[in-house]
Amino acid sequence: MGKKNELSAEQREELIKTLKARFEKNMNRHKGLEWVKIQAKLETDTEKRWSLSEMERTGGEPDVVSQDSRTDEYLFYDCSAESPKGRRSFCYDHEALESRKEFKPANSAMGLAANMGIEILTEQHYRNLQGLGNFDLKTSSWVKTPAEIRELGGAIYCDRRYNHVFTYHNGAESYYAVRGFRGLLRV
Repeated sequence: MGKKNELSAEQREELIKTLKARFEKNMNRHKGLEWVKIQAKLETDTEKRWSLSEMERTGGEPDVVSQDSRTDEYLFYDCSAESPKGRRSFCYDHEALESRKEFKPANSAMGLAANMGIEILTEQHYRNLQGLGNFDLKTSSWVKTPAEIRELGGAIYCDRRYNHVFTYHNGAESYYAVRGFRGLLRV
């Protein structure tokens, strides 16, 4: 691989093949959308392909969940059954990471998302995802925290228990082996 954030031809082909197979296997997630149009957009955007490969590499199993009619962008969410394995045990953001005196995690959720070129799901995105299936039955996922909560030192996360989606709060500097984050990519 020559340039940063660029996939080799082999990696690109494997990613497209994986995404297409997932798209075809989970048609209930994207009724009315056509893979040919999605693939055409993917073929022209090197950075977005790289971000999707990072979502895949870290266990997110990205899939198309909708199309934004205003911007004509397709929205890919992490659709792994549990919070992506390669994105767990992180505190919420850089400020929280810096505030820890000891036992610092390797990164923060917001920091890693930025490095990957993706957004963290908002609480509404998370609830939309849960409308497509049952996710996070054993894990939980940080979601984008409103500024007024974050300014007071907190952060929010969600999970699904008892056939219901719950939103909770925690100190932003906390981290757990079963808490990760789910991402969103607009293509």
